[in-house]
Amino acid sequence: MDLTPEPLKEPAEQQAPPKTNQEYVQDLVKKARAAANKLATLSTTVKDQALLAMADGLMAKSEAILAANEQDVEALGKGKELAATADRLRLTTERIAEMAAGIREIAKLPDPLGETPKMWRRPNGMQVGRMRVPIGVIGIIYESRPNVTADSAALCLKSGNACILRGGSEAIQSNTAIAAILADAAEKAGVPSGAITFVDRTDREVAVELLKQDQYVDLIIPRGGDSLMKTVTEQSRIPVIKHDKGVCHIYVDADADVTMAQRICLNAKVQRPSTCNAMETLLVHQAIARTVLPDLVSRLTAAEVEIRGCPKTCQLCPEAKPADEGDYGKEFLSLILAVKVVKNMDEAMEHIARYGTRHTDSIVTSDYGRALRFVREVDASAVMVNASTRLNDGYQFGLGAEIGISTTRIHARGPMGLEELTCYKFVVFGSGQIRE
Repeated sequence: MDLTPEPLKEPAEQQAPPKTNQEYVQDLVKKARAAANKLATLSTTVKDQALLAMADGLMAKSEAILAANEQDVEALGKGKELAATADRLRLTTERIAEMAAGIREIAKLPDPLGETPKMWRRPNGMQVGRMRVPIGVIGIIYESRPNVTADSAALCLKSGNACILRGGSEAIQSNTAIAAILADAAEKAGVPSGAITFVDRTDREVAVELLKQDQYVDLIIPRGGDSLMKTVTEQSRIPVIKHDKGVCHIYVDADADVTMAQRICLNAKVQRPSTCNAMETLLVHQAIARTVLPDLVSRLTAAEVEIRGCPKTCQLCPEAKPADEGDYGKEFLSLILAVKVVKNMDEAMEHIARYGTRHTDSIVTSDYGRALRFVREVDASAVMVNASTRLNDGYQFGLGAEIGISTTRIHARGPMGLEELTCYKFVVFGSGQIRE
């Protein structure tokens, strides 16, 4: 009989308990901060090569992205009230190609870091200037649109910022797929791990915990509805640049070119109504209303737009339904348009000041003086003359992609491109100067 004792068995490896939301978030922000320190000095060549690899990755794995997106769309469900959300959520081959094209455009843009636009010499001989530097770690909290994942990651990378991306639960599969592709491509090209960080937990508490991380995160950018904005602004310990809803107006002046006005208005409402820069309210000068409105409303109705108009609009256009007070100042994000006939430009601007959200407002006019007055007096992130509100967009403005359209006044306003994702530090070149 063999009396040799059996070897002791190692105890079964115990699985570590899942991290709490606090532990999970702190791991992410610490990793992002470490990446930001390295990313700030990464060469333009490495960043541009990474961006091109990220764009190629999206195109190469577009079928996987579409499959993930289909899961999100199916989970969202169907219904008229979900149509706007579904449109913002839906990805197509064309939209993925647009995302990739936007990243490639960013790669072509000049690197803003290190730029010193102005230096001046002091009486003691020292030179003083401002140098453009990254903000650091930027948290982006957003809803619905998966393209925000790609745009934000690319813009933050080129501007030397680490990003922490927290999308909505309705797009979790799409965002997870896109973020993984982008992060993998970037890291293989030499970008530090953690530079593109994605929050894959959808608990609301995770977002709230992220807003407390002022030791590691330098800026929060929220993009979404009223509820998200309220939560972020109330809970955040970190500076916030809001990208709020867009109640966008077009005012058709008395001497507007009728054909131009109709073309602009149709585009602003119909081209993609679920976006924040789509027209939500049309204001028409009473002197031109009879000439402009009947045919324009007919065209809008043919495009399945529901018109909610003032009494004068309903009188001129039988297709229109009477508007109530709640229709003015409402972001429909769908094929619904509020219309009002106004006495003059003063009334139009008063209406915009009362009901607008300082996002995008446009005037259609042939009068140069009134155009300049509208530009000076209307308070919005972008004021347009004879152009569709849909053009308030970073790509359309030549900024490459955008991280969103800021409706706040501090630091950045309007489409936020590369320069808006940087700040300045003072630099001084001396030759032994001291303070007397």
